[in-house]
Amino acid sequence: MERRYTPEMITSLSDKEIFVFGSNLQGFHGGGAARMARLHFGAEWGKGVGMQGRCYAIPTMHGGIAEIRPYVDDFIDYAIAHPEYTFLVTRIGCGIAGFTDEQIAPLFARAIDVVNIVLPREFVNVIQANGK
Repeated sequence: MERRYTPEMITSLSDKEIFVFGSNLQGFHGGGAARMARLHFGAEWGKGVGMQGRCYAIPTMHGGIAEIRPYVDDFIDYAIAHPEYTFLVTRIGCGIAGFTDEQIAPLFARAIDVVNIVLPREFVNVIQANGK
């Protein structure tokens, strides 16, 4: 099976697709992918974590990689438990939060072979370069 990558710009979702974006714990979805999630995919103002509308929020603005990791792990567990959905992961943390692909991508190493999680090409390249 050919690997699918998250599109650079997501403006619409197919049935059963979920937009996965980086957020802040306060759920102030004012910029970047979070704004797109709020305006188009049902992200709820004031909700910074988890499923909402047709999207899933992963907080990235509250600390370093160690603080982000548990939220990514929770997301991967959620996606595995919900095979009826396809989760399109954006380059969370690599915009307003200021992290690099090399910092964030390894958090998703466990997701690389999960069929219903689609990762950005940049994340896949980093994970594969690290030996996964």
